[in-house]
Amino acid sequence: MNKTWLVLPLAGALLSACVTINIYFPAAAAEKAADKIIDEVWQSQQGAAKPGDKPAADAQKEETK
Repeated sequence: MNKTWLVLPLAGALLSACVTINIYFPAAAAEKAADKIIDEVWQSQQGAAKPGDKPAADAQKEETK
């Protein structure tokens, strides 16, 4: 049996497995989203919620009811 028939499909499988998908996000949009998340984290750590505001966990529980 010729080894070429075994090597070629194996080489094809290896080459097809080496595919990289690159997704490019607009830098400005990604930076804006990151700033928003950072601001939310800082507010939650500092307890800067308004007196009438409900915690996010309570608001989610009410939405699911």
